[in-house]
Amino acid sequence: MRDAQVRKKRGFVYEIVKNRVLYVMFLPVGLYFLVLAYLPMPGIIIAFKEYSYDGGIFGSKWNGMKNFDYFFQSGKLWLVTKNTLLYNLVFLTASTVLAVIVAILIAEMAGKWFKKTAQTFMFLPYFISWVTVSAFFYNIFNYDYGALNGWLTTLGSEKIDIYSNPDIWLLLLPIFYVWKGIGFSSVLYLAAIMGTDQESYESAKIDGANLFQRIWHITLPLLRPTIITLVLLGLSRIMRGEFDMFYQLIGDNGLLADKTDIIDTFVFRTLIFANDFGMSSAGGVYQSVLSFFIIYTVNWLVKRWNRDYALY
Repeated sequence: MRDAQVRKKRGFVYEIVKNRVLYVMFLPVGLYFLVLAYLPMPGIIIAFKEYSYDGGIFGSKWNGMKNFDYFFQSGKLWLVTKNTLLYNLVFLTASTVLAVIVAILIAEMAGKWFKKTAQTFMFLPYFISWVTVSAFFYNIFNYDYGALNGWLTTLGSEKIDIYSNPDIWLLLLPIFYVWKGIGFSSVLYLAAIMGTDQESYESAKIDGANLFQRIWHITLPLLRPTIITLVLLGLSRIMRGEFDMFYQLIGDNGLLADKTDIIDTFVFRTLIFANDFGMSSAGGVYQSVLSFFIIYTVNWLVKRWNRDYALY
């Protein structure tokens, strides 16, 4: 009781000075979210206004739900919503499963230098921009001048036109997403594995458990809280597609639109070509509301199953 009174008397400034190193470390993250997440929040009212340059955000004419009406009546609402949701579910499932597998494989590797080399090469794609990836991809799979079709022509086979075949992108996009992000995702699970008490594994070895039994009965159960937390965080942006990946790899290719158009690319085209700020903002609000209900529902289900695994 006395310690609590002393801390209260010393006040907030004392706590700041005492933990100044921690607050300095938090400062860049705090500024990032303040500038890019909290300060732009008033701009949400554009979704309910007929935006004009002279009026600005607060001075433009109020038009209620008309921007949403136009967004819903465009004929693309169900298509882009379905594509966004299904792609993100596939991305989240594939990246989670493969990241866990890769983390376990790396943790079980015996060679120290081989383990570090493997981690490095797997982490490298994470730092490559989608602009660079799209340039490599285009030079390999371009119908007229691509390396792949050049080899096929040399071998006497027919060319493959990937940029006019929508079905093949249902496989290519998840492959690219997993390839680029699996290095970063696996590090999170690997850190959880490395923090595990090694005595559990030693006891299992003494009891005669083989490698696969130790993974199944020790590693995976210990990873469960980390997996659930990261999946819940991934679901929080389930309605927000990987815009840079879709736009850089596909662009404005109308032949692929039905299978690859997502909410983000649809909103971007509306903003750029139609110059409609109100409808673009309405699309963003639509994404945010759906994401909120999805994460709230899933978190509620997780809380009913096991309260310790829920985010809040």
